[in-house]
Amino acid sequence: MTGTPEGNRPATSSSAAALPPPSADPNIGPTLISAEQIAERVSQLGAEITRRYADRPPLLVGVLRGSLVFLTDLMRAIDLPLTIDFIAVSSYGSATRTSGVVRLVKDLEQDLGGRDVILVEDIVDTGLTLRYLRKNLAARGPASLEVCTLLARRSVDVAAQDVTFVGFEIDDDAFVVGYGLDANQRYRNLGHIAAYVGPGQ
Repeated sequence: MTGTPEGNRPATSSSAAALPPPSADPNIGPTLISAEQIAERVSQLGAEITRRYADRPPLLVGVLRGSLVFLTDLMRAIDLPLTIDFIAVSSYGSATRTSGVVRLVKDLEQDLGGRDVILVEDIVDTGLTLRYLRKNLAARGPASLEVCTLLARRSVDVAAQDVTFVGFEIDDDAFVVGYGLDANQRYRNLGHIAAYVGPGQ
């Protein structure tokens, strides 16, 4: 979700300079979702959003840092004159487990009043951060507020979480990296989504 998305941030201790590139890193396990599968699904989501928002160009709000890659591809798949903005929150700090308290790290620059907003997430896990963001953004008076996430845990009731657009479901115990998701700020640049099998999982 953010720089430390919910439930998906095992820690590593080696310095970046001493580590191998992601393509050769032994901490990267099997591919769970290929780059081709991602591209196809993002195209489908873009087409669905284009149809739904045909008469009301949306404002996409990306949740930094994890959603950055997803949002970049998603917005190019939406055939509308949209705008974008970014917000960042944290419930982890430097820890691998949530503190249970969400903190706003970076606020939006645009006014949401009367806008049709789509909150773009990388992963919906416990729902802690999502609940905070929905409440925070809804208080700013948008005309509508919907959620689009790349990933959702299988145990998550996306309807109860008011998640309208879902890319893929993943197992509850899967630690995943790539396509914007990280482990201790690494592996975001992988073009696919892979299992993380390194220390701290």
